[in-house]
Amino acid sequence: RDSLSSSIDRLQLKAMGERFLILGGSGFIGRHLVKYLYDNKLASKVCVADKVLYQIAGLNEEESAIFGNKDFLTFKQADLANAESANLLFSHDGGEWKYVINLVASTKYSQGKEVYDANIVLAAKNAATAAAANNVARFIHVSTGQVYASGKKQSDESAALKPWTDIARAHAEAEEIVKGTSGLNHIIVRPSIVYGTGDINGLTPRLIVGSIYKETGKKQTSLYTAGLRMNTVHADDVAAALVHLTTNGDNGAIFNLSDENDTDQGNINKLLEGIFGIKTEFINSLKMAAAKQMGTKFLVGFANDSHLKPFSDACKKYGIFDTPLTPYLDEELVLSNAFAIDGSAIKATGFKYTHPAPTVENLKEVLQDYIKKGHFPKELLA
Repeated sequence: RDSLSSSIDRLQLKAMGERFLILGGSGFIGRHLVKYLYDNKLASKVCVADKVLYQIAGLNEEESAIFGNKDFLTFKQADLANAESANLLFSHDGGEWKYVINLVASTKYSQGKEVYDANIVLAAKNAATAAAANNVARFIHVSTGQVYASGKKQSDESAALKPWTDIARAHAEAEEIVKGTSGLNHIIVRPSIVYGTGDINGLTPRLIVGSIYKETGKKQTSLYTAGLRMNTVHADDVAAALVHLTTNGDNGAIFNLSDENDTDQGNINKLLEGIFGIKTEFINSLKMAAAKQMGTKFLVGFANDSHLKPFSDACKKYGIFDTPLTPYLDEELVLSNAFAIDGSAIKATGFKYTHPAPTVENLKEVLQDYIKKGHFPKELLA
């Protein structure tokens, strides 16, 4: 391309929007956010900061092309648990980042407290402090809906906090730090279960479980009941909400992000039936009561032992030898904690969810994306 065309492209980008600094932007939500900004021409420049290089973060071809567009995006490898590293980001590539979105977190369960303290609590402290010092227009901190007490009623933003995972306990602490940062214009968001392409820890393990029963031809038996809440929100809606909140919502506000479907285990199993052509059921109440008496370790074994080897065997059978996907459900997620989140308050700011519920189609998209990456056998979806 000639230099004139390149210059015109750069001028168009400058006219497109504001400068965004996305912390933890190589991850699942981050890649959806970057794509949303790019597709909708909302940013003149984006800086993605992450410990993980985007080239090895498992992006798909389209995402990789956007991340590699140097006129639109600059990447900086950084550890936000290091205060100096956090401070330097704000002068990177000319600085003057107007909006900062903090997605930095540790998403793996059953890690030590020190891991969560560094990657969630300390990272939030350093990011918020640096953002305040640089007078950003708005700092958006992404927490989790797991900070609420698990219960039958959906939690709105005024509900009591009673974190039910170690990740959520760290997020609750990080929220308090963000709130207490002097001079920081901020908003906190608390998503329910986030799903979409690139998801590994949300609904994807259940998709993997369903694929195993397609391969074996057996009926899938699940723990607990069909009514156990597993409320959801699509990653594209999370991305849209984060951008929306840069200019909407009051300083210090908290917003839940969750679609109106009030998704539960029964809904998910029906979707698995539609995707894989399998039959599903729930363990009967007497057996469930007996299983609970056996303790958490038994429940974890029941949920995982019959899935790990069959998925590994199926991958090898169909030539998949390296995949980040697993049917494994962590001990904290195997317990009968309802994830029930009321995400309606943000609609008063003018925001609209575009994905009202998980569907056969949008869950197939997740697997089709992994098939293209060579991480999931196409034979388990056909």
